[in-house]
Amino acid sequence: MNLETQWITLLWMLASGGILGVVFDSYRVISGQLHFPRWSIHVLDLLYWVAAALFVFRVLYHSNQGELRFYVFLGLLIGIWIYFLFLSVITERFVLMLMRISNKIYRMLVRTIEILLIAPLKWLVNLIWLMLGFLWTGIVFLLRITFLPVWKLIRWAFGPIWRKLRVPEGWTKVQHWAAMWRDRSLRLLRWFNKE
Repeated sequence: MNLETQWITLLWMLASGGILGVVFDSYRVISGQLHFPRWSIHVLDLLYWVAAALFVFRVLYHSNQGELRFYVFLGLLIGIWIYFLFLSVITERFVLMLMRISNKIYRMLVRTIEILLIAPLKWLVNLIWLMLGFLWTGIVFLLRITFLPVWKLIRWAFGPIWRKLRVPEGWTKVQHWAAMWRDRSLRLLRWFNKE
């Protein structure tokens, strides 16, 4: 491997260290703001380190066909150290600002959806319930006007029959029907005996 490739690899590792620092700070700020459950932090840490290793080896493969040398690790450490020395605070503030802007945009979108979609739907549902209430009241009113007098007339006309068919208290249906048929049979016999 020539000297030029070694310098290019060192520069790529410096940049990779800085990129890893940016991603780590961003992840740390986001996880602190979103309050992930404790168990998920370990999973996310593992995912970060797996992704970081894959990223570094991909860059290393691109720059010198994946040869591991001492200057590769030195470049990564110097890149991370320079990042944390000069850019870490700026990155944290920038990520916090982006999160605040995203939060405001999210709230504005939710409010817009509530105003343009949910509020009209609620109004429409309330209007439909109101109309159904008026319709039900009208139907009940019409039924009372038309069928209540007819029902009273039917009850008046069939009242004597109903009273005779109704089972007296303390009797079983069999006793009631037997007494009713006995009574009718006696009336029929009396009528025949009159002639």
